[in-house]
Amino acid sequence: MALKTKPRNQLDRVAWIDAAIDVLGEAGLDGVRIEVLAKRCRVTKGSFYWHFKDRNELLGAILNVWKESRIEDVRKHTRVDDGKVRAQICRLLEIYGGSTNRRGMTIELAVRDWARRDSQAAMVVAEVDEARLQYTQNLFVAAGLPRREAASRSLLVYTYTFGLSLMNFERSKIEPLKEWIAEYIVGEG
Repeated sequence: MALKTKPRNQLDRVAWIDAAIDVLGEAGLDGVRIEVLAKRCRVTKGSFYWHFKDRNELLGAILNVWKESRIEDVRKHTRVDDGKVRAQICRLLEIYGGSTNRRGMTIELAVRDWARRDSQAAMVVAEVDEARLQYTQNLFVAAGLPRREAASRSLLVYTYTFGLSLMNFERSKIEPLKEWIAEYIVGEG
């Protein structure tokens, strides 16, 4: 009579990366350890080595997935829709300025902290920042603003939305000001 064994969980490469990104947001870069991830995912460390050569390969994959997802997110929200550009800019401010996505922000902050002491992470953060600024600038240019003014307003959008997401305040105190701030940033064009 054969003993029945409980089947083991099987993780693919994407599941390992997703789990590592969650741990990065929760515990920072130092928390992203193979043993911790294996325990969290209820698999053996051998599963990790089936998909990755080492921790550094996983860290590179985390950066790549984060970069691609952040750039894609802003790209999809900044596609130029003729005749609706100003409304798009206001919508962009609402999406990113009104976000209470704590998980996303903790991951963002963890990646930026990592970038302070790692050149590869710093390059990835710079690429994401540049893409975010460029896509937003393109919206202002499509609204008819000169490039320099569009670049300035793009930077205002970026600092406004990230500044709000980092602040710890009662949302009800800022809500009455958000429409005025959005109109100020969008301007008359």
